[in-house]
Amino acid sequence: MNSPLPRWVDVALLPLLNVIIAFLIGGLIVLSVGQNPLRAVQVMLFGAFGYGTGFGYTLYYTTDFIFAGLAVSLAMHAGLFNIGAEGQAYVAGLGVILIALALNGLHWTLMFPLMIIAGALFGAGWAYIPGYLQAKRGSHIVITTILFNFIATSMMSFIIARFLKPPTVASDESAPIEMVSRVLKLNTFIPYFKTAPVNVTVFLAIGGLFAFYWLIWRTKFGYAVRALGHNQAAANYAGISNQKMIMLVMALSGAIVAMIAVNNVGGVHGRLIMNYVNGAGFVGIAVAFMGKGHPIGVGLSALLFGVLYQGGSELAFSMPGITREMIVTIQALVILFTGAMGDMLRTPLARLFSAATPSGGAR
Repeated sequence: MNSPLPRWVDVALLPLLNVIIAFLIGGLIVLSVGQNPLRAVQVMLFGAFGYGTGFGYTLYYTTDFIFAGLAVSLAMHAGLFNIGAEGQAYVAGLGVILIALALNGLHWTLMFPLMIIAGALFGAGWAYIPGYLQAKRGSHIVITTILFNFIATSMMSFIIARFLKPPTVASDESAPIEMVSRVLKLNTFIPYFKTAPVNVTVFLAIGGLFAFYWLIWRTKFGYAVRALGHNQAAANYAGISNQKMIMLVMALSGAIVAMIAVNNVGGVHGRLIMNYVNGAGFVGIAVAFMGKGHPIGVGLSALLFGVLYQGGSELAFSMPGITREMIVTIQALVILFTGAMGDMLRTPLARLFSAATPSGGAR
């Protein structure tokens, strides 16, 4: 049997090697259409970090991916697979827009916490239902969360078109939030970001990474979550109510991913529009798996996907020979090698480090 990998190899080196393999294969795809892979990487990195607007968009995408990744990671630690982050964030947008329109004109410093609370309540409520069905009725959490994504999409489309759409507006969207009530953009006090949509929610995301570590590894609740994920029978024997924990974890997971609604509905768009989540909830699954459910890994993984999204847009604009479909393929390769095939190199690395470690020596 192979020896376990050192912690730094498992959480840092292994994901890094998987990303490198994905980019090497992506480079071959770029080379096959007669384009220079090194030039493509240069353009992508410049688009993500090279100027204020591009870097701001990278941070904007990263913010959404951090929230989604943390939400999925929390469920993972409890042994649950929450695939419903997309729908939970979408429904949370309803809570954000309702409080924003009800108090439209309130200064953003007061509106911001109210949006957080309202969005969290709606996201938690939507995620609680699959948690309840799993805990009380035995319904599989994967099936219910997948189905609830479709239910959320249909329900929100109906609500926006029938109840929130103003008579004078042609497209399906809510009335706008006044500028004074919108979440403050960073370019208001950091001109470097120019027209980028990144706002102060990015600080909420960074704070969420620290709070997540404290919650999971420094609290009694976090211990119960990890115990549930490792062995439900043992957790129950230790006095932990598995049913209660499942419902609570799912609700909290929905509350975390609801912050995507605060970032977008309360800030970037300033209104509730159709399908505003735009796949961020699904990207969160890859972010959580690539980050091994650890906040440091989640933060770095979210940044990587932020680079892929913003750098990919720059690449499609600057190198017309590389199509949008090819960029999506490269993104899919990263997800493939860091998610579905994330342990492909584990056995070779375990053998390598086992051979390099003297018998009886310190690890």
